[in-house]
Amino acid sequence: MRKQFAVIGNPIEQSRSPELHHAFAQKTGVILEYSKRLAPLDGFTQSINEFFKAGGIGLNVTVPFKEQAFAQCDVLTERAKIAKAVNTLWMKDGVLHGDNTDGQGLVAAIQHLNWPLEQASVLILGAGGATRGVIYPLHKAGVNKIMIANRTVARAEQLIQDLQPAVPDLELNACGLDHIAGEFDIVINATSASLSGDAITLPQQLKFKYAYEMAYGKPSTFLDQAKQRGIPTAEGFGMLVGQAIESFAIWNGVRPELKDFI
Repeated sequence: MRKQFAVIGNPIEQSRSPELHHAFAQKTGVILEYSKRLAPLDGFTQSINEFFKAGGIGLNVTVPFKEQAFAQCDVLTERAKIAKAVNTLWMKDGVLHGDNTDGQGLVAAIQHLNWPLEQASVLILGAGGATRGVIYPLHKAGVNKIMIANRTVARAEQLIQDLQPAVPDLELNACGLDHIAGEFDIVINATSASLSGDAITLPQQLKFKYAYEMAYGKPSTFLDQAKQRGIPTAEGFGMLVGQAIESFAIWNGVRPELKDFI
């Protein structure tokens, strides 16, 4: 019988995870089945319990359940503990394990682009769960300064307060989206602006070398502004592939090559 995996979320129709995992399986010779599961907003716990009870091996977790998944786990990886969110679940000897592979997916995507991370300074727009998940992996990859810009500065400051103990030698600062200034190597848009259609205005005094949009397949005013300045850009499909490769490797013990899929 094929090993059963799935991605769970609400909504879930838009997910490209099944095609990625089936492509990885074909490339590596792993035999599996990977499906989409729509969980009711108030029925996440029941949905994952049913999946594992039926013999499922691993689940990817997407919006809006990553924090709930974190709360369900018996064993957490270091990066999941720091992010306080989980996107990868697996059951081992009746014990539910959780990891967060989003940040490593972003790092892998940026490294594939040959954008330097060693000693880099990074500006992240947004202080939500996506930002929380990437700070530790970015620092581990060599980034030594991160500025978090958010509409509500207090939320960015709270995130820094939560994460600073895990990254004591990382310079972490917060500012409002209206008060962005300075020079950075990479600017990352982790807001939902591209998904909601809201515009982000990058001030002229902001200087940067590269622009990464976490969303993919949507128009992005953020990337448009970077392109107008002649700055190299990328959208989040590479990050999606990177986080999926991490999950696949955890579950199946074999790691596909990122370059084969983007």
